[in-house]
Amino acid sequence: MDPERLRKILKAVEQGEMTADGAAEKLRTFSFEDLGFAKVDHHRSLRRGFPEVIFGPGKSPSQIAAIAARLDENGQVVLVTKTTEEAYRAVAAVHPEAVWHEEARAITVGRGNPEGVGKASVLSAGTSDIPVAEEAALTAELMGVSVGRLYDVGVAGLHRLLEHIDVLASADVLVVVAGMDGALPSVVSGLSRAPVIAVPTSVGYGASFSGLSALLAMLNGCSPGVAVVNIDNGFGAGYLAGLLCRPSPRLRLGAP
Repeated sequence: MDPERLRKILKAVEQGEMTADGAAEKLRTFSFEDLGFAKVDHHRSLRRGFPEVIFGPGKSPSQIAAIAARLDENGQVVLVTKTTEEAYRAVAAVHPEAVWHEEARAITVGRGNPEGVGKASVLSAGTSDIPVAEEAALTAELMGVSVGRLYDVGVAGLHRLLEHIDVLASADVLVVVAGMDGALPSVVSGLSRAPVIAVPTSVGYGASFSGLSALLAMLNGCSPGVAVVNIDNGFGAGYLAGLLCRPSPRLRLGAP
């Protein structure tokens, strides 16, 4: 945090030019740490209810480890998405408690909110969709959501899904991950009252265009109540599920 900017805000409060609530609002927006190659946003959890997440592709293991170290030292849970075991070894060298989540291709340091604030169910159409589904499930769990998993229940064998109608009925939100024809989210939405977050994956043969066909199918689904995230964006789906399952973070000064 820039000390000069902080002093100006505190001075304004002292002189009665700014209320305590106004100062707190400003403090929410500008605290970050400049590492040269990255500006680590330490106030993300205050503004959004969850810390900054490290997107692995394009970053070196040493860069990932450095960002993870600064987040952890500031008391934040660390999540690195779409990353590698090489990056995990770099993080674990600094933080032995780091965990490598092989299926989700993710690294975590620390634990999320232990309070169960809602229930999400993550479904995958096929086994090949599980890495993206696990990324979504892990993200939601770190946000304090109780997560159930139901995998390989795509429309090619619809009876596999129909045997688990209770899963659809008991969830506060459903994350549905599918490649190929991308049909599963629309089917699930037609069977449940819960909002559905649809995640297209790049799984499929040549004409699937690396997930574009699934994305377009989900965007054009006929069942209402379906929100669609980007191709292979399990993190985005899990994050949205977390927001839907928990109250929005509020800054309430003076609240007991």
